[in-house]
Amino acid sequence: MPLSKITVSALLLDKNSSIYTVPVGAMVADAVDVMNRHRVGSVIVKDGEKSVGIFTERDVLTRLVSAGLDSKQTPVRDLMTSQFQFVQEDDSIEDAMQLMTEKRVRHLPVFRKRNLIGMISIGDLTSWLLKANRMEAENLRRYVFSDYPG
Repeated sequence: MPLSKITVSALLLDKNSSIYTVPVGAMVADAVDVMNRHRVGSVIVKDGEKSVGIFTERDVLTRLVSAGLDSKQTPVRDLMTSQFQFVQEDDSIEDAMQLMTEKRVRHLPVFRKRNLIGMISIGDLTSWLLKANRMEAENLRRYVFSDYPG
């Protein structure tokens, strides 16, 4: 099936669906602790139930470290990306890959209407594509060597 027909929701079924968040008033040190503990490169910043930003490992380097700020004294709200890129669950994997490439982002929150339902990373897309290519190659091998069902 072409990538333009496969939705992001299919990828979410194949991966850990944990979503890591921090409150908008959290300090950067707390957000970094969450990312390190869960071995993820980003967290969603929440104001109550609303997703108001994304905070990534790149933000730590480009906005905190390069500015010489103290992670224990700097609120995430000051460094997060509030106008963040995202996809809807019914967007295609191809669209997600194109968005990541064009906007140079490595993490995309996934929404169902206005509700955050997951996160995908460039690593998730790469792993999913690798698995899909292996399955396609195996199906072709079976077909060529006549042990393909049907």
